[in-house]
Amino acid sequence: MTYVIHGAAGAQGNPLLSRLKTAGKPVVAVGRKSGTHTDGTPVVAAGYTSVQELASVYAGADGVFVHLPVAAEEDRLAYARNIVAALAEARPRRVVVSTSGAVVDSPHPQLQAPEDSAVRTLVRGLEESGLSHAVTAPRLFLENLLLPPILDAVRTEGVLRYPPAADFPASWSSHEDNADAAAVLFERPDITGTIAVGQYPGITGPDLARAFSDHLGRPVSYEPLSPEAFGHLLVPLIGDAGAAGVTALYERLATAPDNTIGEHNSAQRLLGLSPRTTAQWLAQIGL
Repeated sequence: MTYVIHGAAGAQGNPLLSRLKTAGKPVVAVGRKSGTHTDGTPVVAAGYTSVQELASVYAGADGVFVHLPVAAEEDRLAYARNIVAALAEARPRRVVVSTSGAVVDSPHPQLQAPEDSAVRTLVRGLEESGLSHAVTAPRLFLENLLLPPILDAVRTEGVLRYPPAADFPASWSSHEDNADAAAVLFERPDITGTIAVGQYPGITGPDLARAFSDHLGRPVSYEPLSPEAFGHLLVPLIGDAGAAGVTALYERLATAPDNTIGEHNSAQRLLGLSPRTTAQWLAQIGL
């Protein structure tokens, strides 16, 4: 029996991979080509476009971790359907899905991912499959602040530029926090549904800037960035389609009073996990 990790070389999959291996779990990574991960983990080739390839990897697994890649929404929707079909065929013992910041559990309807979106299709398909599963629902990742155009401005200008307004509270979290939650959920089949991951209460842009300032030992101020300007910065990094999706997300955020998790389904309450503070995260990454 093994644990199958999508995106094992990426920001969300790699920390989970490390936790499972440290715990002595047999792990397999899913990739475009078969081979070996940098830490020696075997990589099995399976494409999101093939139900048969995915099902062959999922078959007999103790756990499968899935998050949709950054791509055009039309492609992501096809991937979600294929993943659901493969999981339904292979019937692994446990599935954990990350929404990767898409909102599926907010009281603010304007923030909710549309019912026909890829992430909703994936979550709904799992619910209908009858498989033991749970969904981690982070909001905004602290690692977004390490994107070159964002971090460069912090270092050279002492300005943290990011889309939310200065008085907009959000439940920020690290990829490491999400991995912590996913690892626990693999061991807790009694917990199902959506588990919110992030700081509660939420924090604002100026709160983030103060943490950077304290960590770096020099002033850092916060300056809101429009969703369109943020998307433009991301085009060289994730392409036009990916940047368009991010822009749309932050345009929706701008219509709501906050982007914070609820205490009732938080990892703090359900899993006993406290997310890293911004200061703890900055110290951990050694910026």
